[in-house]
Parts: sequence; structure tokens; C-alpha cells
Amino acid sequence: MKVLIACEYSGRVRDAFIALGHDAMSCDLLPTDVPGPHYTGDVFDILDQGWDLMIAHPPCTYLCNSGVRWLYEKEGRWEQMQEGAKFFKDLLFADIPRVAVENPVMHGHARDLIGGYKASQTIQPWQFGHTENKRTGLWLRGLDYLTPTHDMRPEMATMTYAEKNKIHYATPGPDRWKLRSMTYQGIANAMAQQWGGTLND
Repeated sequence: MKVLIACEYSGRVRDAFIALGHDAMSCDLLPTDVPGPHYTGDVFDILDQGWDLMIAHPPCTYLCNSGVRWLYEKEGRWEQMQEGAKFFKDLLFADIPRVAVENPVMHGHARDLIGGYKASQTIQPWQFGHTENKRTGLWLRGLDYLTPTHDMRPEMATMTYAEKNKIHYATPGPDRWKLRSMTYQGIANAMAQQWGGTLND
């Protein structure tokens, strides 16, 4: 299967598919963090290269519910939100048979701009082997819902709120946004196994 992982610099989802034998490539304006097939540039430069599946992680800064207050407090945010929503929608409806677009919970203004489409499902890291909370939406075309693989709630029962939400308490610094945006390994593995499988399946 030919798989494009859009807006990914970490290589995490890309490499999960490669490990199962797929022809996968990541794409981002940033270079890849780890060696592997990667296109540094605009994803729309390569959308017409016969992909069977695209998993996209477009920027959420202007679309997510947690940042909606800044629309009213920072100049230019409405225009940036409109650009972000168009980018999101163009990825969701790209001419590729199977598409998943990942983003945090989206605020109503952005959802209106993408045509009112709600996430097909929401997932949490603790459903895939991680003792953390981070609710994430998946907008799906031509794909089944992602099935949880390892429920970690029993292990989280005695953890503090900060421990369970440590991604939100990450130390401020130049790489904080990278840590907050990276796909959890358990979720990356589930995407590869459930949406790709091995070449012998």
C-alpha cells in the first residue's frame, strides 16, 4: 500500500507503516526528525502521486477549541483560522480513496468553515497503551473507526491529575509544541495495523 503521512516531521506514523512492509512517506514543511522517506515542502505538491491512503496531521493552532478565546484577543486570528480551515478541508477531501485527518477537538467557528463536519470518532492515548489523557478527533473517509488496543484506565486510577495530563504540563521551551503535537506510538501502531495491515494479510 502506498501511504502518505501529511504534516508529520517525527516519522512516527510513517515508520509504523514501513515496519509492516508498506511504501510510506511523510511530508512536512520541516525536515524529518529521523531518517526515512520524507518530502520537505508543500503537501499539495505531491497529492497526485497515486496514494492509497493519507493520514494527515494539519496544524491545529487556529482550529482547536482550547484556542478559541484568542480569536477575539489577537489580531489576524480570524484570517489565520480561515486559512487553517481551508487547508484542513482540502486535505480531508483530497482525491485519495482513504483519508484520516487528525486534530484536537475543533471549535464551532472552524467546524462551520469545513462544512459542519464533526469528527468521525474521538480517541484517547489511554485506549492505546499510554497512561495519559489527550482527546483527539479523527475525521475519516473510506476507513473504519480505529479500535482501541490496550485500556490503561486501571493503571491510571491512582495517578495524579498532573501525571495523567502531563502533555498539557510540558515544560515551556522551544520544543514544547513538538512534544504536544507528536502522535503517540500506540496510536501510530494501531493506525498501521488496522488501516494497513501486513502485506501478507
